[in-house]
Amino acid sequence: HCLVARAVCQREIDGDRGNGYSWKITLLRNYWKSKVKQEWLSGKYSNIPSQSSLPEKSMYPMDVDTWGEILEAELER
Repeated sequence: HCLVARAVCQREIDGDRGNGYSWKITLLRNYWKSKVKQEWLSGKYSNIPSQSSLPEKSMYPMDVDTWGEILEAELER
């Protein structure tokens, strides 16, 4: 699970590991973030008519760099 999450959240996971977090804590901190981030990056939410159309689990606290990655992916579509 850690390697799958790292494929999407490499910067976040490497940062947590560099800060001394165990793999268990790192996974707990990043698992749902990786799921949500992957859905955004894949374009699942590219053509939604309004915020109320987003599924409940489509948002997760993410940093500016992560949202930058998502916006760049949107611009490339």
